[in-house]
Amino acid sequence: QVQLVESGGGSVQAGGSLRLSCAASGTTYSSFYMGWFRQSPGKNREGVASIYADGGSKYCVDSVKGRFTISRDNAKNTMYLQMNNLKPEDTAMYYCAAVPVLLLYGNSCEAYAYEYWGQGTQVTVSS
Repeated sequence: QVQLVESGGGSVQAGGSLRLSCAASGTTYSSFYMGWFRQSPGKNREGVASIYADGGSKYCVDSVKGRFTISRDNAKNTMYLQMNNLKPEDTAMYYCAAVPVLLLYGNSCEAYAYEYWGQGTQVTVSS
């Protein structure tokens, strides 16, 4: 079984920064495609960004482009989301997700594509 644990969330003012981490265990980390998702109360889970084992990345929503950076350190079995210039609309529970690379079908920005999920870390941005 693959275990994913997010950390790094918190409360910040608009314009501030946070760095989220997702630690993976249970199997070979580098064999997984991974992504970050977020969800606010009453809303569906939204893809934020995804990253392949070699570091190739994709940003899923226009609103985060230029502000968020996804990365991974395979040696540490950890994925990161650096979030700069945070805005109130970024407020959400942020989730880490993973799927074996050979089992990824469809859009990597969609939740249905992923098999494993972390418990989430809360990000709150005040105006």
